[in-house]
Amino acid sequence: MELISGWLDLQFVENPGMAFGWMFPGTSGKLALSIFRIIVVTAIIIYIYKLTKKKTHQGYLFCLALIVAGALGNIIDSAAYGLCFDKGSTFDPHFQDYTAYSDTAAFSSQGYAPFLMGNVVDMIHITKEFDFPSWSPIHAGEKAEIFPPIFNIADASISVGIILILLFQRRFFKDDEEEILVEEAVTEVNTSA
Repeated sequence: MELISGWLDLQFVENPGMAFGWMFPGTSGKLALSIFRIIVVTAIIIYIYKLTKKKTHQGYLFCLALIVAGALGNIIDSAAYGLCFDKGSTFDPHFQDYTAYSDTAAFSSQGYAPFLMGNVVDMIHITKEFDFPSWSPIHAGEKAEIFPPIFNIADASISVGIILILLFQRRFFKDDEEEILVEEAVTEVNTSA
């Protein structure tokens, strides 16, 4: 469905793996990915809890919360989607890949996949195109989408959190840098005395 003509579409894409369709092969790979996500989210939540005790910069805590919220969104999708719908892309050992299905998936108490084995649904597609300049060493004079991957709000939350940490790391960790400089100065004074 076109949301904003020439800019934004809403699509339905099942993603059995990670960002950009990367995945570990097979059902054991899917389970490993789900367990890995849960471990990482748990570790970040513990890290955030410890940082709140230290009165860490609120902006950094907000960025970490965005990352956790996005990861939790994808975990919930993976955990529940396969239990709630009668059809979904499933791994076919014969083809060593995920296979598509026909018709429209419907709510069902049977589900198509066990707990944590469902797919994550991606739906946002930025369709705005730009022209590569004629002097470009790649795709000279061709059109290309600004951001071709299809993603979801959880992916965007994770990406925004990481990008903000990278952009504002000096501000977020300024107190840590000052603390290290003070410790180094004290050590230098103590060793020279």
